Amino acid sequence: MEIADLLTGPEAVLASVKTSGKKALLAELASRAANVFALEERRLFDRLIEREALGSTGIGGGIAIPHGRMPSLAAPRGLFARLAQPVAFDSIDERPVDIVFLLVAPEGAGADHLKALARVSRLLRDRSLVDKLRATESAEALYALLVESVQAQSAA
Repeated sequence: MEIADLLTGPEAVLASVKTSGKKALLAELASRAANVFALEERRLFDRLIEREALGSTGIGGGIAIPHGRMPSLAAPRGLFARLAQPVAFDSIDERPVDIVFLLVAPEGAGADHLKALARVSRLLRDRSLVDKLRATESAEALYALLVESVQAQSAA
């Protein structure tokens, strides 16, 4: 599973999200994902909140990978967001988050969901890529960085 399979295009990338906190951020991501992937916004938001109640998806280093499952989805999909200002996210290292990759998978996609999570996690462990993402302003450029970095890693 590649990042280009998850991010359907620049429309699935948010370049400068302004939000007041974790819950507001999840609401914004649910709203945008609902529009991009034709999902039920409130149901997705509820799923994200339920998942966060199990433990924060803030993985450290200013990065979070919130995720949930939706029955109406045919394949895993992603939404990337770079925040204008970091927000508290109850991350494992207690650092605020400014890079977020929302992952939504079909209800029955056990292995595919885990593969997608692993792929996103691997991608966002690349410090030089994350630094470039933090320095990039446009959704198109962010999308290109995310997709091209994967192609470069595959070629190496």
